[in-house]
Amino acid sequence: MIFQTVNSINNIPVRLTYERLYHIIENHDDMAGKTFEILETIANPDIIFKAKEGELLASRQLNGHWLIVVYREQNRDGFIITAFETTKINDIKRIKKTIWVKKK
Repeated sequence: MIFQTVNSINNIPVRLTYERLYHIIENHDDMAGKTFEILETIANPDIIFKAKEGELLASRQLNGHWLIVVYREQNRDGFIITAFETTKINDIKRIKKTIWVKKK
């Protein structure tokens, strides 16, 4: 069941289901109460990376750390896989391909 949907920078609706939200909060305690931030990271990222398996990583800097939201876009439909926070953005930059950067 869909919890909420937001459009990506490609104008593709990306859905967050209750099941995925539960997975995120259950596996990353620090993500509890950050549903708005997860959705906002898809809609208004600072950087987007692409993983080898086709996943996209929307990244947004928040208060000295980075929120990473992993999602897929397929045939004009998208869905969130997971989300987490990190301070190690340089590690992600080194191993993932940067495909989009917000203009400042």
